[in-house]
Amino acid sequence: MNTKKPKQLPYGNADFRSIRTSNNYVYVDKTRFIAALEQESNKNQIFIRPRRFGKSLFLSTLTYYYDINYTGEFERLFGDLYIGQHPTPQKNSYAVMNFDFSGLNTNSGADEFIFSFCDKVRNSVRLFLDDHKNIFPKTKEMIRKINTEHPNLGVLDWAFSVAKSANIQVFVIIDEYDHFANDFIAMGTVKGNDFYKKMVNANGVVRDFYERIKTATTFSVVNRTFMTGISPIMLDDLTSGFNIVSNLTLKLQYNEMLGFTSREVETLMTEIGIDADKINVDMEHYYNGYRFNEEGENTVYHSSMMLYFFEQILENNKPPKNFIDPNLSMDSSRLKRLIQNDSNREILVKIIKEGSIVSKVLEKFSIDQLNDDHYFVSLLFYLGLLTIKESYLNKLRLVIPNYSIQRVYWEQIRLLIESNSRRIKMNTDLVEETIYTMAMEGTIDGFIDYVSQNVFSKLSDFDLQHFDEKYIKVLLLAYLLLNDIYIPMSEYETVPGRADIFLQRNPNIPQVQYEWILELKYCKTGAKETEIAQKRKKGLEQLNQYAHSQRLKDRPNLKFVLIIFIGKNKYEIVNG
Repeated sequence: MNTKKPKQLPYGNADFRSIRTSNNYVYVDKTRFIAALEQESNKNQIFIRPRRFGKSLFLSTLTYYYDINYTGEFERLFGDLYIGQHPTPQKNSYAVMNFDFSGLNTNSGADEFIFSFCDKVRNSVRLFLDDHKNIFPKTKEMIRKINTEHPNLGVLDWAFSVAKSANIQVFVIIDEYDHFANDFIAMGTVKGNDFYKKMVNANGVVRDFYERIKTATTFSVVNRTFMTGISPIMLDDLTSGFNIVSNLTLKLQYNEMLGFTSREVETLMTEIGIDADKINVDMEHYYNGYRFNEEGENTVYHSSMMLYFFEQILENNKPPKNFIDPNLSMDSSRLKRLIQNDSNREILVKIIKEGSIVSKVLEKFSIDQLNDDHYFVSLLFYLGLLTIKESYLNKLRLVIPNYSIQRVYWEQIRLLIESNSRRIKMNTDLVEETIYTMAMEGTIDGFIDYVSQNVFSKLSDFDLQHFDEKYIKVLLLAYLLLNDIYIPMSEYETVPGRADIFLQRNPNIPQVQYEWILELKYCKTGAKETEIAQKRKKGLEQLNQYAHSQRLKDRPNLKFVLIIFIGKNKYEIVNG
């Protein structure tokens, strides 16, 4: 019996043609959405998704589908895909002009940024002319003249005039349209904001760029535009300069346009030859959970997280030691810069404690509004740090999408409390040692005592405002992450009930002897013994319930512990 050869995983490859024509790569077919985009009444569109969500590959797909250069390759590239079976009227009918605004110089002065921006535009025009030299006469001479005769954004008007003379319509595709804006925001300073405003306000180089494209659309040279990025931060600031786009980000029909549905993940695994029975981690818990419209039937997996996980399995023939995509560190860094003011910090703490927040998701906003509640929450949504759970009256309930993103928040709260209180001096080695003792000796006293003495007792006034059972849980989770022995889970469903913390052994470290269920209670300083006794009784009843649940009753060496914190300096540990 012939067995089908597994396909290769194109991790890190965003070139559609390369994936489709070489090395037997697997491709998740999203081409049905091309037809939907073409049917939109407005041909100028923007679509926003979090970092590393598959945007660049989708833009590459659009390029090869619409560019006139690839007419002869249509069957080879698209024949067995949805769009190949259902081609649209506009296939292979444009000269596609691509721009990618990542990597601009945002670390120097205004002149350096302007030069790097114009240089990006010039290079894109060079590639556009070179790629279409078969339809544009004297291409080599035109490219040679770019630096001398069209040194700045005038090169854009000139390229459009060349296309108009050849009676060719242009499709402009812009990737990372807001990359430099997010760099400025990440600076977290007034200087960064002012720098940004100069570039997008009237007479700014960025505004100038978009105004030139808008003018070209009115003269029927640019027939279509499609833009992507990770936030709508520039849409408001560019309103007068580029007010022709429709924002498709939150439309129901595009909920699954990027990212992978559960069915697509199953197909991926089959195509690349991964046996689902050998995966000992809950992929849905780690990587799924994104919804971009409250009526969306399916949630989607983060594509880069999923591909990272599969790549590690294929490379090592087993799941990775670290299930978390290291690229998430950039999200953590960006979040840190966004919570430099009290208002945003309050919102962050609320989200971490509750696991959700009710808010509107705004389709556009200015850099000046990031300190306002709805705008900050909306930005967290666009960055992929929150996602839509359901509608709630005239707003939305937004939740943390998955465990990978939960860890970003937990790490951030640890960094936040340590920065708020200079008295907190953590010895990471000692913390890891206490967690090791939990794992191998079944004793939790050392960990709780260390965190109580070195964190809880030294909290800043800001953190003491939030000190309750939920905040205690978040802080414990944050410090448990300092060691990868366990996979900490918050509000673990035991059916019936939810345990505050479940410390599940890392499946890659089977030597771990003990797992833990922690139930947490809190009494204020000076609480009467009767109140403490009531908390103790309630907590032990809950532990007993968890111990008899179907999900937990057969797990070996699972320890049940009630921890009652009294104020910030005292605690009581009761074995269940």
